[in-house]
Amino acid sequence: MKTKRMLGIGLVLIGLAASLSVAHAQSWPAANKPLTFINPFPPGGAVDAFGRPLARQLSSQLGVPIVVENRGGAGGTIGAALAARAAPDGYTWFLGAVHHTIAPSMYPKLSYELERDFEPVAILGSVPHVIVVHPGRVPENSVKELMDRIRKNPGRLNYASTGSGTSQHLAGELFKVKNNLFITHIPYRGTGPALQDLIAGQVDMMFDTLAGASNFIKSGQLKALAVASNKRVAGFENVPTAAEAGLKDYEVSSWYGLWAIKGTPPEIIERMTAEVNKALASQDISTRWAGMGALPGTLNREQFKAYIKTETTRWSEVAKRSGAKLD
Repeated sequence: MKTKRMLGIGLVLIGLAASLSVAHAQSWPAANKPLTFINPFPPGGAVDAFGRPLARQLSSQLGVPIVVENRGGAGGTIGAALAARAAPDGYTWFLGAVHHTIAPSMYPKLSYELERDFEPVAILGSVPHVIVVHPGRVPENSVKELMDRIRKNPGRLNYASTGSGTSQHLAGELFKVKNNLFITHIPYRGTGPALQDLIAGQVDMMFDTLAGASNFIKSGQLKALAVASNKRVAGFENVPTAAEAGLKDYEVSSWYGLWAIKGTPPEIIERMTAEVNKALASQDISTRWAGMGALPGTLNREQFKAYIKTETTRWSEVAKRSGAKLD
């Protein structure tokens, strides 16, 4: 009899907890409490380019302010560690990127773990990388011609990246590993400085995102030899894909995502997921993404979670094979 009574009390408590969780989700977000998106990179970068328009759209949909807080440093790992310690109440969210699947290979003593401390919500968008060269320093007009020159002059050519451990860095290392080439890596602190020196002719080439390089390709300041996607990109139809240029298994994109803090009520995560999907389908976001050569995310939460594991494994293997380290 006592056991049945305890069981009954337990069921009541479970039901009460479920009711409170649903009520919490229904009252979220509170009208007088803004949401915070932690961006672990400095202002003006690619994560801002995706995160801030999304925040504005979501703010309009949810009817509450959304603050994007830039906490850059150490390849996005400082901001990620900060976000991991935030309260899981649905008022703090993490804006991350492909860089966070690379970080475990480059920073062996991280104070957070992507899978342990965060819950994937959605990929916001992805942008294919493009192999761009300075026209004056690199007269070659095809990837094959460029690789022939590199083989004849190992180590003489160099490539800029937005910093050690970034997708631009590992895209260059993947190019080297796949084709048994030696190019000198020159890391910069961000996309702006790297592109500035490339345009000025201080470095030879870069494996940048199409979003970052597109205007300079159109103006003729940079020459595009191949886009690292499985099909040609609208607006750049004259640029061959990597496969068309003779590169096998060279598909690289920088993608950007939104995570919840682990422990956030599932009902709130589901609500945010629905709102993000609605935002990505809006005319304003669609137009902005297209202007950056980006594709909106189409993976559901479980697919996103699996993709994170795949990317983490992939970049770990590239880092090991290439010996890539923090410079």
